[in-house]
Amino acid sequence: MANEILIHWQGHSEEVNKIKGFFSRFNIATQLNRAGIRKSKGFPVKDVFAKIFAVSFLGKDIYHGIVKNSDESIGKDVFYDFLKCEKFNWRNFTLRLAVQMISFFHELTDAKREKVLIVDDSTLSRNRSKTAELLARVFDHTENKYLKGYRFLSICWSDGVSFLPLDFALLSSANKKSRLQEATKNIDKRTCGYKRRLEAQTPTPELLEPMVKRVLNTGVRAKYLLMDSLFMMPKTIARLKKHIHPIGMIKKSSKIHYIFKGQAVSVKTLYRRVKKKPGKARIPASARVTLKSGDEAKIVFVRDRRRKSDWLALLTTDVDLADEEVVRLYGKRWDIEVFFKMSKQHLGLEKGVQTRDFDSQIAHTSIVMVRYMFIAWEQRHNDDSRTFGELFRACCSEMADLGFLDALKRILELSMEKLQKAGELHEKAYQALISAIFGASIEFFGLNPDNIQKI
Repeated sequence: MANEILIHWQGHSEEVNKIKGFFSRFNIATQLNRAGIRKSKGFPVKDVFAKIFAVSFLGKDIYHGIVKNSDESIGKDVFYDFLKCEKFNWRNFTLRLAVQMISFFHELTDAKREKVLIVDDSTLSRNRSKTAELLARVFDHTENKYLKGYRFLSICWSDGVSFLPLDFALLSSANKKSRLQEATKNIDKRTCGYKRRLEAQTPTPELLEPMVKRVLNTGVRAKYLLMDSLFMMPKTIARLKKHIHPIGMIKKSSKIHYIFKGQAVSVKTLYRRVKKKPGKARIPASARVTLKSGDEAKIVFVRDRRRKSDWLALLTTDVDLADEEVVRLYGKRWDIEVFFKMSKQHLGLEKGVQTRDFDSQIAHTSIVMVRYMFIAWEQRHNDDSRTFGELFRACCSEMADLGFLDALKRILELSMEKLQKAGELHEKAYQALISAIFGASIEFFGLNPDNIQKI
């Protein structure tokens, strides 16, 4: 990458160096070119992309950080033309980059750790817009009201440590009456921009299976797909089960039935019929059911922490998965909520660019996803010492030993406090306990007695 990129931002040398390092490590310029994001003349695409990418980390949007920047050597038309090009395959670019980063993370992650895909959507408000392409009236489940804007349907990957957005669809509405504006740009039907506009008007259930297949076909490895109750419809589950096991919360609807012991019952009826565990177990019950498609599934009931008398229901098509594992894995879905919140508040997802062109919004949203990938890489790069080479790999094992000793020390300190509170009669028992534990530790772990004395 040319040294001239971002050089006009004085006082931000550390941020610039990190961005350059990220671009170099993952060959951003090459990835852009392979996705057809290129220009025949003028300023290099990599320079234009880099400046748009970096502006959010300076606390600005495109208008204030670039268009109104008197020190900017590239004209504003270059940036807007770059964003609104309908031929650029932004989906291909983000997927390529994500796959490359996942390969990097695989080297740092235990092979036994479950990798998951997560699907969810979030509302992008454009209440002040009037003529933006495919602007629609969409329902916001968080605020429980209708807004003007779009729905951001995203599929992401997580290994429990790092989280990466993979693909997205910017949705208008499948109902023509709910669309406030139609597509206004006259473009070639073979272009990515035209296909994205068709996708924006497609019902969500029809998009999920192609989205999952597209991700898995790139070589992304994941065992489960985590979803919210909005997507956990029996027909959708049956489609997705062909490719990956879904895990998700299901609605307590009387209209949705599952086959249990030969009878079609709602989830509420099922909960009344299954045998409960005694006491106040976190997971009071579970049951194997059959979907109308003939696929087997397991429903796990969990107590609602907000209302102790209420319960929630999780469904998975992996019927051999332990109940506790179903709950634990579903807990990873929360990462996508963090992604939505951070992208909106800090990375400019909603307000980073104000444009009526739909291609510009696709390009901008893709760049926001890359910004989040950059943050995920920086976090893993800084927090995981294994990224610094074999020297630090050796240090990792030493740190693990110290961690064990520290934990042992804390346990003994707590035990000592309890024994001392019990009275003098337990002093001999305490001393005997200390000697026995340390003696066993030295023998079993081969620890150095000198190190133990330092505790």
